[in-house]
Amino acid sequence: MTSTRFRDSARYWRTPLLPGADMLTAEYHDHEFTPHWHDAYAIPVIEAGAETYRYRGANYVAEAGSVPIINPGELHTGSRAVDAGWRYRVMYAPVDFIHELANDLAGRPQPLPWFDPEVIRDADLAQRLRQAHRLLEAGDDPLAAETAMLDALSTLLVRYGRTRPETPRVAAHDPRVATMQAQLTSDLAAPLQLADLASTVGLSPFHAARLFTQATGLPPHAWRNQIRLQRALGPLRAGASVTEVAAASGFTDQSHFTRHFRRMFGVPPGRWQAASA
Repeated sequence: MTSTRFRDSARYWRTPLLPGADMLTAEYHDHEFTPHWHDAYAIPVIEAGAETYRYRGANYVAEAGSVPIINPGELHTGSRAVDAGWRYRVMYAPVDFIHELANDLAGRPQPLPWFDPEVIRDADLAQRLRQAHRLLEAGDDPLAAETAMLDALSTLLVRYGRTRPETPRVAAHDPRVATMQAQLTSDLAAPLQLADLASTVGLSPFHAARLFTQATGLPPHAWRNQIRLQRALGPLRAGASVTEVAAASGFTDQSHFTRHFRRMFGVPPGRWQAASA
């Protein structure tokens, strides 16, 4: 472990060699990620220090040289596990890209890849991912960078790709949850009360909130904020102002939006927008 104290510094960027992916080069000390999910596969490699996070009902520690994969749509947190904090590189690889790569490797259609929740400790894989990320970030040799990226992701899939076990939460299949989700997302700027959700599914506010939380892992207001933040990325990338996006997303003001955005992405929306343009 390094004795150097890391600072909270993050840079999001994109590369045409991995279309639709967000890439992150970052170090953190004080920042703590609130429970959130990504629509992509989060593929980090820890370069120094250590991160602790909660994922699928358990707490994990990922130290330097480890690869703590997070599957798409899975709630997780993140904070420092040692006094120094942690430094890492992350590929947020689109689901379609990873699925297509798995099909190519097998030579036939495959189920959507899924990775076990345990931290991967594989020095060779970590080095491949680190090298690919660095080459993609440098952008000096696209041929070498793309080759390294495909090599790293193929190695990950071959060694650790699985089929998701059939252990869903019973509540997740309750049609009343889908009804509440539809109401929450139909107009993200519309004010809603718990009683509004409850009345559409014939439950009391207490039972509606409990059912929703059991199914999604988040209470309705927090789940809705996650959707708001995910949908804000497109307009931000397209050049809409932070103020406009905050209002269209249903946040009370820009500071409210910025506070939630930073908790999820580790940077303010303006800085994310500048890096992703």
